[in-house]
Amino acid sequence: MSRLFDPGRNCWRVENASRAAVLVDGENYFRAVRRSLAKAEDRIILIGWDFDARIEMHDTEGEPEGPLEIGKFIDWLVRKNPDLHIYILRWDTGAIKALFRGRTLFTILRWFFHPRIHLKLDGKHPVGAANHHKVVVVDRDTAFCGGIDLTENRWDTRAHAEEQPHREQPDGEDSGPWHDASMIVQGDIASGLADFAAHRWEVAGGKPVKASTSRRDCWPEYLEPDFSDVNVAIARTRPEVGDIQEITEIEQLYLDMIASARDTIYAESQYFASRKLAQAIATRLAEEDGPEIVIVNPETAEGWLESEMMDTTRARLIKPLQDRDIHDRLRIYHPVNEAGSSIYVHAKILIIDDRIIRIGSSNLNNRSFGFDSECDLAIDAEEDFAAQRTIAGIRNDLLAEHLDTPVEDIDRRMKETGSLIQTIQLSRKTGRTFRDYQFPDLGDLEKWFGEHDVFNAERPDDEFAKLDLPF
Repeated sequence: MSRLFDPGRNCWRVENASRAAVLVDGENYFRAVRRSLAKAEDRIILIGWDFDARIEMHDTEGEPEGPLEIGKFIDWLVRKNPDLHIYILRWDTGAIKALFRGRTLFTILRWFFHPRIHLKLDGKHPVGAANHHKVVVVDRDTAFCGGIDLTENRWDTRAHAEEQPHREQPDGEDSGPWHDASMIVQGDIASGLADFAAHRWEVAGGKPVKASTSRRDCWPEYLEPDFSDVNVAIARTRPEVGDIQEITEIEQLYLDMIASARDTIYAESQYFASRKLAQAIATRLAEEDGPEIVIVNPETAEGWLESEMMDTTRARLIKPLQDRDIHDRLRIYHPVNEAGSSIYVHAKILIIDDRIIRIGSSNLNNRSFGFDSECDLAIDAEEDFAAQRTIAGIRNDLLAEHLDTPVEDIDRRMKETGSLIQTIQLSRKTGRTFRDYQFPDLGDLEKWFGEHDVFNAERPDDEFAKLDLPF
């Protein structure tokens, strides 16, 4: 058992994964999800912040089986398997806008009367909070958990090219370069996520889901696992509402992971807007022999209001961190593609040294630590040297993607320099690369919003919680 994981404090359960793999970017995720869903024998559970039946799950490496459009794909699944039940639970507030997306209303009405497609809106949260999970469970055999929603604007290849026709959305617009990540797991950990998803369905008011008795292997046949026979922790955030008690495992696990770092902390997140996290990082920066810390964010948050508030909060947190970085061990980067266009970072990844990897739905902000409902997975390879090499390889592969550099070069530079920051600096060039963080020019209104953490509520009783917006 990991010395890091403490069920009941910083995680819910620790279960064995017979197989696990990290899926980087939308194309790889949708390919694996399609292949796994097509193998389902009796039950699929989809728990998410958003769900858009119109999106197309393209695959540039081959012709996928079944329809490209996810709504038609679900219809195809239940037609070809008369024993299959599909449960779809999505956040209720965001669903209001979704009703007016093209043919969505007609699809929902058709599914509403289908005996084996079950729809539910999740309203079991405080006002303004969100069901922010991204969980897919296939039978009890295989499950996905990470940052990728089955919705628009999520599909992209790892090249993040300026022109990519498959990124065209139902409205005809190119969603732009988008970086994301998820994890697929099989074995007891998948059963644990099945229990989590079934419970969330019932908490939201759904009738008990059909029990799965399947023994079918739903792992995508083409996919080589990154890990075999490893223990995986499930960590959650759940705000207090009604008879539901607060759970803050995710926040505690972040703090424990940062405190445990010896050499490097590598994080990818949509936001950096948590006071507690910034304080934990400041403590490590003050240490003479503390770890190097690299944070990868998008240049600006998505949407006008989010960019005004989250970018302002980020600037307020980063300035004192840079002032305290007396040993020059902190970097904040933004990825751009070969044309210089910003790549939107939606991934939620934290890698500590070569030992610990965490992927889930939670961002580095207050909402994810106490206001929204979240679910993350983490692997601690403290005593598993093969898994440590894999974790180092995943981190280096992410850097190779961002810096458009062969992963072998990243590996070599890491060995030569022993430094994450030096490896990145030596690998930067023109074209697809990292840009340094630049402080925004803050106006008086932006400063006021940032000082009051509007739109970044930490708990349901925060002063501005009810003004919060989805993200």
